[in-house]
Order: sequence, then structure tokens, then C-alpha cells
Amino acid sequence: MIYLDNSATSFPKPKEVQKAVNEVFTKYGANPGRSGHSFSLVSALKVNEVREDLSSFFNVGKPEKVIFTSGCTEALNLAILGSVQEGGHVICTVNDHNSVLRPLFELKSKGLIDVTVVEPQNQARLTVNDIKNHIKPNTYMVCVNHISNVDGMEAELEEIGELCAEHCIYFLVDGAQSAGHAFLDMQKQHIDFLAIAPHKGLYALQGVGVLCYSPKAKLLPIKFGGTGTDSINVHQPLEGPEAFESGTIATPAIISLGAGLKFVKEHFKEIKEKLDDLTTYLNYELRNIQGVKVYTHPDNANGVLSFNIKDIPSTEISSKLDTKYKIFTRSGLHCAPLKHKFMGTTYQGSVRLSLSYFTTFTEISRTLKAIKEIAKS
Repeated sequence: MIYLDNSATSFPKPKEVQKAVNEVFTKYGANPGRSGHSFSLVSALKVNEVREDLSSFFNVGKPEKVIFTSGCTEALNLAILGSVQEGGHVICTVNDHNSVLRPLFELKSKGLIDVTVVEPQNQARLTVNDIKNHIKPNTYMVCVNHISNVDGMEAELEEIGELCAEHCIYFLVDGAQSAGHAFLDMQKQHIDFLAIAPHKGLYALQGVGVLCYSPKAKLLPIKFGGTGTDSINVHQPLEGPEAFESGTIATPAIISLGAGLKFVKEHFKEIKEKLDDLTTYLNYELRNIQGVKVYTHPDNANGVLSFNIKDIPSTEISSKLDTKYKIFTRSGLHCAPLKHKFMGTTYQGSVRLSLSYFTTFTEISRTLKAIKEIAKS
């Protein structure tokens, strides 16, 4: 089989991650932060180690500003719903995932905020100029998808972050598709909220997300329950990270994240270069196949590539790749409806090929051969 659906979740996982998960069953079986015995403490210390590693890797500033969530969706919802300013204005873009669009438009439908959706004027990048002209006196947040999960379009984070800092506007970055193989530095890029999907580019298990937030960001809980702290109080504590981690956290997934992060740190340069090389090659060769339309700009070599064959439904192409060639891809709208409206593919969707460090040149060559055969037939 050839697995090219790494933007949904990465596969395979590094052996280091597999080993870490196996150790959970013997070393870290207790509930961290919920009991005072030594077995629980061992788990809590391991979780805190991962929190510190994430803080260091993304230059958060303080480990307590790293929150573990159930996934990137909850992380984005927490950033948006937990920092809402009634009567305010938020800027997002057509590149955004429904994990950003739906909470924003829910707030808008209730009359709490106004939302502006920005379209990129440059086919290769989302630039600071795309954002600049839409800032209003009551704008309090700009939401940007670092790398589009549909076509790999990249955003100019540092420039947009500087603009937000100048206007004292929160800068929310969806790093679901970029964390692990693209540069992310919260302080250098002036990021106030960074949401991460560890089961993708950081090779963790599914079931854990991360929200990192800056010291200047004001955040309130959106989930309430047991935190293991101040248990006599019926009101939710407000100090992070416990205030935002009600309930039992996903210890096995968090420990797998720690191992995945170490793997990425050791191979970061190789991962980035390999994704660049394979995506560039794939993009170039696909454009030479008659009947194939590629939506990913050649400059965006981020391991995500979107295409269609003539007017054939993307689901049909993906199904043929699966059943006949055992090549696993994703088709449809990829939970990003405004992006497809912008590309003109609302009804057809698109076939997405998404790569990882473990994707090989041979697999890409075989995929190109299969697509060529389908297009010809």
C-alpha cells in the first residue's frame, strides 16, 4: 500500500513513538495530577516534561502556557471562544478550516462579533497586504491558517504577526498542517495563540491537541470540571494550564507526542528538505499529465498537493486509486468550504495527496504512474 493521507493523520509512526506508547502500559498507567501517590506523580512528571519540551520548541515562553486539549479542533475553539470580545471584529481567510470558521460564525450568528473573510491576492502566498486593509478600530483578532490543508498555501506569519502586534490585535495561527516541518516561533512571529494537531507532523497518537498562548493573551475556560486543583471550589479555577484541562487528559497520546517531538527535533532539517523535494517533483510531473489540473502553486512545497482530473468527481478518482492501486488519498472538500469556493471546486472537491518524512520517491513515482493511467482511461 501507499499511504498519502498524512494531512488527516500521519502513518506510519516512528519506532520511537511506538516504543513510548508501549512504555505507557508499564510505566505511566496512573492518572496524572489526580492522585497523590508516587505512581501518579511519575505520570504527572512525564506529562510536564512534554509540556516543557513543547514550550521550548515553539518558543512559547512559559510551560504553563501550553494546554493539552482533545485535538486541534478544541484548541482552536478554546482560542476563539475563550477570548471573545463582544462587539468586536475578527479577520479570518478563505484558507481556514471549519474548526475556525464554525466557532467564528456561531459567534457572529448570535450577534456577538463581526467577521471578515479575506481572499489571498497572490496565488502563492497569503500576505500581510491581504490582511492590512481589513483592520477596523474594533478588530481584536486575526486568524491565519499557516499551511492550507487543501493546497498547501503558506501564510507570511512573521509579517502578519508584526502587523497584529503594531495594532495590539491577537494573532491566532492554525498550525495543524505545519507543526513539525515548518518554522514556528511564537515570540519571533508575534503569535498569541498557536493551535497544533500533534497526530500529524509531530507523529503522535490521535486524541491530543495543543494550544499555546502568549503571556499577553487573555483566555477564559470553555470547558468546566475537575482539574485536580482547588477542588473545594465549585467555580472553575482561572490559572493555566489546569483551568483549561478539565477531566482526564490523554496521557498515552501526550507521551507519544513527547517521543514524536524528539524525533522531529532530531530530523527537522531532513524532514523539511524531503517534503520540499518530493512535493516539488510531484507537482511538476502532475502538471505534465494531460487532463490533470493542479491547484497547488509550485512555490508551496509543503507536503500537501491538490488536483483533479478533468471534470471527474474527486471521490471517484480517490476511490480508483484505493481499489485498483492501494494508494490511499483524500477527496472532497477537506472541511474547508470557503477554500473550495475560492478555487472553484465546490461541487467537484479535489483529490489531496499529503506526504510525510516516511514517503518515498518510489511511492511517488508509482502514484504518478497510476494517475497517468486513470487520466488516460
